[in-house]
Parts: sequence; structure tokens; C-alpha cells
Amino acid sequence: MAREFKRTDRVADQIQRDLAMLIQREIKDPRLGMVTVSYVKVSKDLGYADTYITVMPLGNQDEQTVLPESLAVLNNAAGFLRRELAKGIKLRVMPQLRFHFDESVERGRRLHSLIEKAYQQEQKRSDSEE
Repeated sequence: MAREFKRTDRVADQIQRDLAMLIQREIKDPRLGMVTVSYVKVSKDLGYADTYITVMPLGNQDEQTVLPESLAVLNNAAGFLRRELAKGIKLRVMPQLRFHFDESVERGRRLHSLIEKAYQQEQKRSDSEE
């Protein structure tokens, strides 16, 4: 009987949960917006963990500037976060953290707006035909 999840998937899930808690509780940089860890992909050799995040600006932060600043803060804190993760997850080697912006949320918003626009145009056309 085959296992349902590969080891890398289980490690990625644990890193995602622990990393979200660490970012929320330990990183106190004012440049950091509200960060959500949406997905973690661990390489087969457990050498790297590509972490995909979404960022919402806080207060008077600009949406265009908060993303690069948040990525810079997280990439600078990657060593600290890796060390803290290693305390809670018992692995022989803790993967190096690489942070990336998760574009799937923005792509979803754009597709939703296109679908809404097409639906409204179809409604207008059907109303004018009647």
C-alpha cells in the first residue's frame, strides 16, 4: 500500500504552518505588511524551501511598495527563520528558505473581473434583445 503523501509534502506542510506563526510573532519590522504564507514547495533533496506569500498593506502603506519591501525583509530574515524552524522541526538539514510572491491570487482576481465583465455584457445583450 502506497503512502498518500510524500515526505517532502509533509515537511512542506509543517514548514508552512510553523513559518506562518514565526512571521506573525517574531518579525517586528514596520516595512512588513500582513503576510500570508500560501504555499511551500520543498525540493526533493530538502535543500530548498520555496515559500510563496501574499501581502496586504497595513495602515498607510502603498500596495506597490509593500510587496518588494516585505520580500526584502523576509529574505533578510531567512537565516533567523530557518534557525527557529530547525528548533521545532527535527530534520537532519533544514532547507534554505526562498521567498516569492504568489501571483495566483492576483491572477484569480483578474480572471474573476474578466468573467464578471463578460457576464454583465451578456446580460445587457439579452436585455436588449427582449
